[in-house]
Amino acid sequence: MLARANRIVRADDYRNTVRRGRKSATAHSVVYVRRRDDDAIRFGFIVAKTVGNAVVRNTVRRRLKGVCHELLPGMPAGTDIVIRSLPGSIDVSWSTLLKDISGVVDKVVKA
Repeated sequence: MLARANRIVRADDYRNTVRRGRKSATAHSVVYVRRRDDDAIRFGFIVAKTVGNAVVRNTVRRRLKGVCHELLPGMPAGTDIVIRSLPGSIDVSWSTLLKDISGVVDKVVKA
């Protein structure tokens, strides 16, 4: 579970990350990364109704939170990451989801 300090909670922060951040995509998600001046590492999730009903969306969101919890120790300070889930992401295995998102985040953060 991600602590509140590691979550994006304000709509303006989501908007700024999606509009001004670097974008990269996998088959099951779109990842936006934006650098900031403070020391916090924050994650946000966008899971639209096209992914499924409320139960499916919450399951996808929990899986994404778990992936981000795994990525947290290796992230540089001052990073906002928003992950937009795409339809079909519920059918992906945990290892594939972790590998895809960690690869994209590493590529975007180090670029």
